[in-house]
Amino acid sequence: MDQRREAQANEINGSRSNENDGVSSKGPALRLYPCVEQKAENYEDLEEELEFSPHLYSALERHLPSSVLSSSRDNKVQYMTDILLRYSPRADRSRMQKHGEYRQKIISNYQPLHRVLYTMHATDFFVPSFIKAISENKEESFRKIMSEPSPGVFTFEMLQPRFCEMMLAEVQNFEKWVRETKFRIMRPNTMNKFGAVLDDFGLQHMLQKFMEDFIRPISTVFFTEVGGSTLDGHHGFVVEYGTDRDIDLGFHVDDAEVTLNVCLGKQFTGGELFFRGVRCEKHVNSDSQPEEIFDYVHVAGRAILHCGRHRHGARATTSGQRINLLIWCRSSVFREMRKYQTDFPSWCAVCKREKEERIRQKASILKSELRLRTV
Repeated sequence: MDQRREAQANEINGSRSNENDGVSSKGPALRLYPCVEQKAENYEDLEEELEFSPHLYSALERHLPSSVLSSSRDNKVQYMTDILLRYSPRADRSRMQKHGEYRQKIISNYQPLHRVLYTMHATDFFVPSFIKAISENKEESFRKIMSEPSPGVFTFEMLQPRFCEMMLAEVQNFEKWVRETKFRIMRPNTMNKFGAVLDDFGLQHMLQKFMEDFIRPISTVFFTEVGGSTLDGHHGFVVEYGTDRDIDLGFHVDDAEVTLNVCLGKQFTGGELFFRGVRCEKHVNSDSQPEEIFDYVHVAGRAILHCGRHRHGARATTSGQRINLLIWCRSSVFREMRKYQTDFPSWCAVCKREKEERIRQKASILKSELRLRTV
């Protein structure tokens, strides 16, 4: 990391200390940019003891200052816990604790149908062409297996039929357990009344591996502007559409930097996704341009990958039942850096057009002034 970036990191951490009721960091400041040479430790064995998610500790570790990074594991855990406690509001910690207890209650009582799903088995989950592209980890390799039917929307073959079948059966088994035990579960989000959060019944670690090893490499190439290279968290769930389920889904953006959406099946008609361009919060309700309008027809096992801020929705499923696996991929680093952003977001189409228009206007004014001077 160069001196300019280190200085920027220290400046931001210093400003945080002043903003948080005078609480200052103990020891050196965190790195703003992760140490790429550092292979983060796995803290899942400490899950019962940690105040926060083990994945959060693994993500934060690469931002530790050199003096802490080279210390013992216990020292790193204590240092990171102190930071997380200092900047995590009490209400958030209480909510996280309650959610952890809710999740543990499910995992302790629910008996999985296909235990093979609960750990990553790449050769059993993914089609060979996808595994090959990931192993080569080059843009040209990704491009070979992908199509980009609309700017920023990528589609490709991803999941094997057997994986889709097992995941469908696992979800059905979980829903059967929910009905029999009358256990009240949390739905995936505020928009879907049907479906299940996969993380809540034991698939969290597998999906984190899914995100880190198989989504982040692609996102590093195609979604750098929205934190694609620093994805460190996820929300994994399935949604269910049909005449006796959710029928459609309104126009919205996802609470994610990058979204993976894969149809698992079953037989259905309708349910197309429609896309209407990437927008920041300020322009989320602005009109779409003709080149931003795109409809996508689901195919079982085929993935669609897009920026979470890409506005989209789902048309009505007119017959049968459609079940999709979604992973909302998030970057804590990107979200933190956005708090200090003063310039327009480069990924918002409207912001880019407005900037281009300002540049054109300035150029026009300069030309007029030059003509007046020569008269």
